[in-house]
Parts: sequence; C-alpha cells; structure tokens
Amino acid sequence: MTIRHHPPADLLTSYAAGTLDLGDHIAVATHLSACPRCQAMAAALEHVGGAVLTGLPPMPMTDGALARVTARLDEPDRHSDHGNKDRAHPGHQDLGRTNRAPLDGVPGLPGFMRRYMAAPWIWVAPGVRMRPIQLPAASDSRVFLLQSRPRTKMLEHTHTGTELTCVLTGGFRHAAGDFGPGDFDWGDAEVRHDVTVAPSETCLCLVAMRGEVRLRGFWGALIQPFIRL
Repeated sequence: MTIRHHPPADLLTSYAAGTLDLGDHIAVATHLSACPRCQAMAAALEHVGGAVLTGLPPMPMTDGALARVTARLDEPDRHSDHGNKDRAHPGHQDLGRTNRAPLDGVPGLPGFMRRYMAAPWIWVAPGVRMRPIQLPAASDSRVFLLQSRPRTKMLEHTHTGTELTCVLTGGFRHAAGDFGPGDFDWGDAEVRHDVTVAPSETCLCLVAMRGEVRLRGFWGALIQPFIRL
C-alpha cells in the first residue's frame, strides 16, 4: 500500500494534543492505523507536548478544587448513549435500537471501529450510498461509511463545513490527485471537489463531516434538495 495523501500538520497536532472533535479524531485515527509515517509524526508530537508539560513549574490547586471534582463523580455520564439520547446533535445520530449492526467485517476498517454500531445502508445518489455510524458521545461531526460504484462521477461540490475522508478500499480522483486505500482527503468551503471513482473497484470511505454538501452548477442546483449527506 502506497499512501500519498496525509492529514495537514495542524490536524495531526490537534490529534496528538487530544483536542480534536470525536468525529474528526476517528477519521484521523483511521488514517493513522494504515500510515506508519503519520503514526511516527503523531508520536513525536505527543513526546514534544509531554516534554513541554514536564518542564512547566507546578501550579497550586485552588481552594475547594478537590471537593468540586469529588462532587462531580455522582453526576450522570454526559458521554454515554443514555446521557445523549435526547440531544439533537448532528454528530450524535440517534440510529434507533432496531436494524443497527456492529461494523465487523468492513474491509479496511481499523479494529477500534468494530465495536461501533451502524445503521443500514441509505441511498444518496445514483451509484452512491451511505451507512451512518453511531458515535459513543456527542460530536460536531457526523461519521459514516460512503460507498460508490466504479466509474461513478460526482457533481462538483463544496462544503459549508469540513469533510475528512479516509479511503478504505478502491479509490477516486479529483484535482488534488489520485486517492487509494489509506489516503486522507480534506475539504472545506474553499475546496471544490470534482470526484470520479476509479474504474476497477467499488470505493469505500470513512467520512467525518460537518455542515452540508453544496452542489455546483445547474444540475447541482436541480438535485440539491434530494441529496442527504
């Protein structure tokens, strides 16, 4: 496997610092599971961050800090499914209790994802379908698998937020080059994507997305109301 496209440096730095949103963290971690280069870079960033913390002078605790922490031990878990089931949050998708299934057996998906639950496949556009993934906590990004048939050409589009994509199997092409298994793609409102799926194999990607897709051109405006990603 030759990986040619990687997360930008600021995204890897946020990943190493533990400050990424959960959905974005999952997308970067999926890439890292297949990319030794980014694994080494993330480890180096974590080491630098640890060294900086070690070198800082100790700070005294404020009065009552321990009592406040102890009092919070009895609070409900805000990151559990139960604690978030009533939240209308785009990243914490309530997939219901029926028809959900674990992600076992999905090719190219890292082991840590296999304990997650996902909904059945949903039609998105001709040749394209998605499978929403249930996240264990609230997230500003929604995470899903996106599957496209060989030779599928998607309409040129941008995003109102960010889109982090990690290729699991197959591949696609757009202006930034060819993307295959393990490659990482990033887009926002400033990036125009004009994607064509490779001809030889179905393309399967893991995507973490904020905001909505905005299709461009006459045909894009015509079918925009019917696209749900």
